[in-house]
Amino acid sequence: MNKSAYILKILAIGMATGLCNGLFGAGGGMVAVPSMIHILKVDEHDAHATAIAIILPLLLISSFVYFRRGFLDLNKGIPVAAGGVIGGIAGAFLLHRIPERWLRKVFALFMIAAAVRMII
Repeated sequence: MNKSAYILKILAIGMATGLCNGLFGAGGGMVAVPSMIHILKVDEHDAHATAIAIILPLLLISSFVYFRRGFLDLNKGIPVAAGGVIGGIAGAFLLHRIPERWLRKVFALFMIAAAVRMII
């Protein structure tokens, strides 16, 4: 794959991830992780770690837009964010301790559970 095609794929994945994050408030990992694994051929563990790094700028921009439009409830958001920090630290320490096969299965179960919850 030539370099310009690779860069276009990265930009397309980034745009899809940002759209998912801004539109649905969903962690871009639902788009970024499978896209990086299957399209960019990134290692599973690296894809999960990279998705976390991608989410930070998305979080900042989306939160700013939501806040400016009066949609951000800081009374609920701050405690949830505090729990998220604790969970993020735990997840970052656990990521490389989980075999790739199990990581893929757990991620798939979370995505299926989210899909079923949205349908119901």
